[in-house]
Amino acid sequence: MMRRPVVIEAMKRRHLRQVLTIEAATYDRHWSRQVFIDELAQVGRGGRHYLIARRGRAILGYGGLWVVDAAGDTEAHVTNIVVSESARREGVGSALMMELAEHARSVGATAWTLEVRASAEPAQAMYQRFGFVPAGIRKAYYEHGEDAVVMWCHGLADVDYIDRCTHRLSGRCA
Repeated sequence: MMRRPVVIEAMKRRHLRQVLTIEAATYDRHWSRQVFIDELAQVGRGGRHYLIARRGRAILGYGGLWVVDAAGDTEAHVTNIVVSESARREGVGSALMMELAEHARSVGATAWTLEVRASAEPAQAMYQRFGFVPAGIRKAYYEHGEDAVVMWCHGLADVDYIDRCTHRLSGRCA
């Protein structure tokens, strides 16, 4: 039996039940329903962009982006990329990142940044395929005192950025 394709689409309030289940399974100190509602309210005013990845009606993961004007330059901050444990290593996170990259570029962002758990080596490897490099450490950023690695990518505005990412991902974003 052939699996349904993964669909990436805008996150809506109706998705929050499944999103919150994934969030709670991933983090001890997770975002509340109200935080997601507040973030989604900012989507309509600009500056935020949230997506879900689904197969059929089942949400496999989600991602968010905060776009800011920093001293005349537009930058994007990945607020979250979370994939349910059952769907990890299937390219879902990469597909979400690709869509976020395209959105960030469409609004004029020239660079983007994120924080990732120091212990999350597979996630760091994925971000490196998108051109991110470690730029610093945020001590005790996560629960239980775990450090975050701050990563930046300054090549987001390059004409061939999306093509380079697609090549690095070897078709895993399909």
